[in-house]
Amino acid sequence: MHLNIKFTSDDFNLILECHQEMYGQRPILFLDEIQNIGGWQKFARNLADKKYGVFITGSNAKMLSKEIMSELGGRYLPTEVYPFGFKEYLSFTGVAFDELSLTATESKARFMRAYNEYFIWGGLPEAINLPVKRSYLSSVFQKIYLGDIVQRNGISNPKLLQLMIKKMAESVMQPVSYNRISRILSSVSGKISVPTVANYVGFSEDAWLLLRLRNIASAFAKRESVCKYYFIDNGLLSLQLLDCESILLENQVALSLFRKYGHDMDNERVFFYNANVEVDFYMPEDELAVQVCYSLSDPQTSDREVGALTKLPNAYPCRRRVIVTYDEEGTLTDAHGIIEIVPCWKWLLEIES
Repeated sequence: MHLNIKFTSDDFNLILECHQEMYGQRPILFLDEIQNIGGWQKFARNLADKKYGVFITGSNAKMLSKEIMSELGGRYLPTEVYPFGFKEYLSFTGVAFDELSLTATESKARFMRAYNEYFIWGGLPEAINLPVKRSYLSSVFQKIYLGDIVQRNGISNPKLLQLMIKKMAESVMQPVSYNRISRILSSVSGKISVPTVANYVGFSEDAWLLLRLRNIASAFAKRESVCKYYFIDNGLLSLQLLDCESILLENQVALSLFRKYGHDMDNERVFFYNANVEVDFYMPEDELAVQVCYSLSDPQTSDREVGALTKLPNAYPCRRRVIVTYDEEGTLTDAHGIIEIVPCWKWLLEIES
């Protein structure tokens, strides 16, 4: 059942009583948006103690907080739900991606058309078969994401929140601080305090619109205040930008890593590295470093991206180093071994396997 605003914690047991009267047996419960009901954790834990089967869903990132995990006493298995990954998207649209299909001219062309569409418009299932996806995605953003954040948190200036989200979209590829966003917004919309920006960013994370990435090389205080942020779906990110291929590419790679490694509130499995050089992603448990670059055709760009991966092993162990591009492929060799150059579509097929 979908729990609406009129439902209170006192009503929880009525669900069980009504079902028992009607059917005389234990139900399997599906409770949606349960985080809106105060005291739900006690009810859920009581159900688990009595061996009920319960599926609980919510669109708030606080559902994954350590406090809730503690209150539930470990009697649960959490699962993060994302828009379609690339393989899911291909399966849903009936596009073949086996080795034979990727070598035949006609099927490879169909595959690349699907990849280009997924790259720009993302993986929200309802949008996939629509001829005009922007209208639907805009409605989802305005009514579900923006509307939910405004209503849930009592925001009096929705336009300021929307402007902040746009600035976060433009900053996807670089670390940003609350101070920097505050200065940018203040220059176009009057004085905006740092605490207000911090709250707005937090609200956007809670709504599962923004996903935070921390710098593994930073001290704790700076690790929390100077972060990179990614959007939950490329289609929602595309709404905020023009000429955004490089940003979309990095966002797509970020999402592939979050799907593989997870993204809870602490997220200590996926980082970026920014000290003497910057590397877009570093996964310590696999000693994997990933750099994202739309194209390496420009010598200066190539030197910068490759140089960062050449220096990183001096600070952190790297069993594998990868540069994900839009469609370029190859290998490079340095003193630490091989650096792979992999097109994004091939990277997505590999990491989602």
